[in-house]
Amino acid sequence: MSDVKHSPVLIIGSGPAGYTAAIYAARALLKPVLVAGMEQGGQLMITTEVENYPGYAEPVMGPWMMEQMLEQAKNVGTEVINDIITDVDVTTRPFRATGDSGAVYTADALIIATGAKAKWLGIESEQTYMGYGVSACATCDGFFYRGKDVIVVGGGNTAVEEALYLANLAKSVTLVHRRDELRSEKILQERLFAKENVTIMWDTVLDEITGAKNNPALPAAVTGAKLKNVKTGETTEMPIDGIFVAIGHAPAVSLFEGKLKQKPNGYLWTAPDSTATDIAGVYAAGDVTDDIYRQAVTAAGMGCMAALEAEKFLAEQETQLEAAE
Repeated sequence: MSDVKHSPVLIIGSGPAGYTAAIYAARALLKPVLVAGMEQGGQLMITTEVENYPGYAEPVMGPWMMEQMLEQAKNVGTEVINDIITDVDVTTRPFRATGDSGAVYTADALIIATGAKAKWLGIESEQTYMGYGVSACATCDGFFYRGKDVIVVGGGNTAVEEALYLANLAKSVTLVHRRDELRSEKILQERLFAKENVTIMWDTVLDEITGAKNNPALPAAVTGAKLKNVKTGETTEMPIDGIFVAIGHAPAVSLFEGKLKQKPNGYLWTAPDSTATDIAGVYAAGDVTDDIYRQAVTAAGMGCMAALEAEKFLAEQETQLEAAE
């Protein structure tokens, strides 16, 4: 028989949303259990310097920041378990989740903070230079490319918004798109075409990323890109300082498909001005539901909201039980 572990609040996920939810839930004496998942710490674990998170005068390393959040959650009373949830049942009370370890976790309230992942191109050199010239977040990393030359890959709203943001910082922005027209909203296209330092390479894909070791203390960083025209087959080599992959994000929702209401783009639905899903006692926080901002600080804010809403839900449940007795 599998081990069954019960807690008032179960948190699935371990990025800024999950850790913040854990901190608030623990401080409310709800004895939260947080199941960390496969990629503990979330997307910040593949980020190098973070300087847009409040509270740090100097830039900090993403993995260090996540480690600090983890320790803070533990210090206030969260039980953190290194397991991967493979199944969730939100039709039963208490809610039931099964781990890859075989353990079963039950809870009276559930906070989902499984995050989202940037979609990548899948070329080998992309992984080599991740965090050293390759990024999937202009608002996170664009600041480091002031006065430099960058590429944005993609043709939808995400790519055009990233290119517009970078155009205000970088010396030049080249948008690389595999088709001959953009898929983004027309108003965004008009803004992009009006930018003098933006060039668009149509019918083109990023074939390879090249780099060199400029600092002996650091890994090799991006120095160029090999681009290929999909119609002619012609290849071009371009010296470049940074590459932003902007082909969209995929929320980690596979556990909840068909079980919780989703937005048309797949992200988990939550009530307006709330983290409540369509099932009472189940809350979603961070990038698993946030398809607009996708920032560490907004994820943390939503984690706080989820814990406060879970606390209120549990208090109401207790009041109803007492009234029924």
